[in-house]
Amino acid sequence: MTTPRVTQRLMVERSLTALNTGMGRLARSQEQLSTGRLINRPSDSPTGTNDAMRLRAQIAADTQYTRNASDGLAVLGQTDSTMTTMLANVGRARDLLVQGASTGSSGPDARAALAAELTQVREALIGLANTEHMGRPIFAGTSSSPVAYDATGGFVGDQFPIDRTVGEGIAVRVNLTGPEAFTAGADDLFGVLSTAITRLTAAPDQLGDSLTRLDAVAGQMRTALADVGTRYGRVERAMSTLTDTTLSNTASLSEVENVDIAKAVVDLQMQEVAYQAALGATARVIQPSLLDFLR
Repeated sequence: MTTPRVTQRLMVERSLTALNTGMGRLARSQEQLSTGRLINRPSDSPTGTNDAMRLRAQIAADTQYTRNASDGLAVLGQTDSTMTTMLANVGRARDLLVQGASTGSSGPDARAALAAELTQVREALIGLANTEHMGRPIFAGTSSSPVAYDATGGFVGDQFPIDRTVGEGIAVRVNLTGPEAFTAGADDLFGVLSTAITRLTAAPDQLGDSLTRLDAVAGQMRTALADVGTRYGRVERAMSTLTDTTLSNTASLSEVENVDIAKAVVDLQMQEVAYQAALGATARVIQPSLLDFLR
């Protein structure tokens, strides 16, 4: 059996190696405490780095989904308020037609006044139908036209849907086109009102038909408004889920990357004590030499 030879040089090299190791641990503890991060470079924790990258990617995606949802809520909210106002105006138009249809109590002058007011209501409705969001008419679909309806009440947009992605594989339509909102069968809101204005003065006996057609259009508007409300609620729920998910992922990322300050302080103190002890031991090992014994 051979006994390994332990020389002064070997003891010194091993002591210096241990000293450098202790210094590295102390430096790492100091870096973690000063930066507040457990992972300052991928080599600190390959597994933790992979988890952190995955969590950051998910947080970035959820942030974009949240922006999409926020924009969708703005569009749907404006559509809802506009449709609600328009239905109130349609209700006023119906009252005017009911008055005009009462031939016994409405003379030509009274019906002319009703026609003038109904004309103003129609123009107000066209203006509301051209309501914009971020510089684009909300009822014009994807069209680049500055308006959804021209001055005559003709639709000049398109009927393509506009979707917002509010989650992984979750897309919600956020627009409502003019024909979907203001057309029932072959009748559209502005055409029905235009005909009714003419009938108020020229053919009051036909106003009953105009009332029936206007009621059908109003029913379609209420159905469209209900659909907008349903989609608004869906986007709102998706946004709430995104908020919860982002908070959860942020907390998980903090656990992976951020240092526990109290633990880091204790660890730093332990490394300082260990390094000081290593310095003392190394000083005692390195100090004696052969010359000391030859004196």
